Amino acid sequence: MKYMLSGEKMTYKQIKWLILMLPTLSIGIWEYLRHTLLMPYISMETGNFLSPLIVFGVTIIFLLKLFNMLEKIQAELNEERSQKSALQERAKISRELHDGMAQSLFLLSIKINKLGKQANLDNNPHFIKMKKTLQHIHEDTRQAINNLRVPPVESNFNWTDTLLNHIQSMEKEHQLKVQMTWKIGESLFSTKDKVELYACIKEALINVVKHARTKQVWIDAHETKTGWTCIIKNKTDQQSLVNSHKGYGLQILKDRAKAMGSHLRINIQDGEMRIIFLKEI
Repeated sequence: MKYMLSGEKMTYKQIKWLILMLPTLSIGIWEYLRHTLLMPYISMETGNFLSPLIVFGVTIIFLLKLFNMLEKIQAELNEERSQKSALQERAKISRELHDGMAQSLFLLSIKINKLGKQANLDNNPHFIKMKKTLQHIHEDTRQAINNLRVPPVESNFNWTDTLLNHIQSMEKEHQLKVQMTWKIGESLFSTKDKVELYACIKEALINVVKHARTKQVWIDAHETKTGWTCIIKNKTDQQSLVNSHKGYGLQILKDRAKAMGSHLRINIQDGEMRIIFLKEI
């Protein structure tokens, strides 16, 4: 990790040595010049008075900058350690989910399918509903495992391309038709905004797959005078609207919207659901 100071690349170790050496060098150079060149012009009392002022001036001009650089380096090191720890914990949770819950759900689905064939329940509506519920739980678990394995979106990634790639993947996998209008510059998003909004759009699309009878989705995102807004809209029937409105997915959206400091509105009217995120900067 390196930083720039006066056109030179400075390492953490070099900064520490400069902090130690600059006061000594400055007072040494001053005393040398004072006794060799400036003695006829500056009295002993004046020289003694100027010595601490010179050290103080060097401290203000150079050492404070060096200390700020050290603090910045330390903050970034702490952030790096925190991110590494978080990724390790995510990987651990992902393994536990895969080895525990995911395997159990897979085994349970096999047993239920076997039971359905043995008891001739394949045409029973309650049995079909139970199988679909189990399938959704299994898909949610797999999605959670994948989310934990993939690091959160960072600010140096091309976030818009990442979002477009995910939407294209959803269209291909679930036969969705997503019409997107995106007019927000990435500079308006903080890293937290990118992580949370990306997860919100993913969750909204999953809700459409689960609950909506139609597969058409509109995403409209644009800048406002005070920030940005993102609207996710889909048309569906009334029963699906009720199911999706009561689902746990919408609670996730509310929590994530709160985490990135945005306002969330959910409008359900005339067979249409609108999920609106509004962020003021």
